[in-house]
Amino acid sequence: MNAPFLSRTGPDRKGFLLVLAGAVMISFSAVLVKLAGVSGTQATFHRMAFGALFLILYVLGTRRRLTPDRKHLRSTLLTTATLAVFFTLDLECWHTSILYVGPGLATILANFQVFFLALWGVFLLREPGSVRLFASMPLAVLGLWLLLGEDPSNLPPDTATGVTLGLLTAVWYTGYILTLRRSQSVAGKLPAATNIAWLCVGVMVLTMAESAATGKSFVIRDPEALGLMALYGLGPQALGWVLISKGLPRLPASMAGLVMLIQPTLAFVWDILIFQRPTGPLGALGAAITLAAIYLGLTARR
Repeated sequence: MNAPFLSRTGPDRKGFLLVLAGAVMISFSAVLVKLAGVSGTQATFHRMAFGALFLILYVLGTRRRLTPDRKHLRSTLLTTATLAVFFTLDLECWHTSILYVGPGLATILANFQVFFLALWGVFLLREPGSVRLFASMPLAVLGLWLLLGEDPSNLPPDTATGVTLGLLTAVWYTGYILTLRRSQSVAGKLPAATNIAWLCVGVMVLTMAESAATGKSFVIRDPEALGLMALYGLGPQALGWVLISKGLPRLPASMAGLVMLIQPTLAFVWDILIFQRPTGPLGALGAAITLAAIYLGLTARR
């Protein structure tokens, strides 16, 4: 007997397939960055540049609104600028973390935003917690400890830097999600694809400003690396997130959380298969425990 969300006629089946396709697509994000071998700044700029290009073409081709009306221009620009700041910091940390600890662990660490969001809700917004939520946090720490395979205080410098950047990724992404949630109630909001396109433009501007200030070039001259970044912008950045944004509202929280776990799980699998990440039984157990904890955190609160 088919589960309800796999009904052939109900809207939930479409939502499930949309989120599943998007999650699989974005699971290759870190892989493409690792294969390209570019810096965090270069990866961030080109992901956004190609993403913006494809999304703007999509918006124009489907005759969606590309700009806000004059009445809501100021609030839209302020929200987009705030989102761009958080997302730039998030991507810079994550892309650099990938270079230190690999696609799998960097992606799992980025998903710790689930716990930071939960702590924000419980301690600052006075939202009710749950046993399930609080149990998930030490479980995630245990899984991470097993995944690292040694005493975290004695980690090699590169690994410690990568783990720190991965956790900072989760912190910045928490700020991004909280700002995004607030923006959903703003009057005159643009379609999802348009919002993501302008977010891409905002991150590009900030990345160029950072490059000018630090002297780090965001230009990629290697044609193969540039092609991988184009694929990154078209697939995970543009199409992947549009599919997810369309499918998530159709799913119950528990099912959405389970499907979204496909992204970090597959990223870890690709790291093992493509880059031969050394992962023994304890490491595999640690990854499974951490992913289970993330799922508990995702579904503990509606």
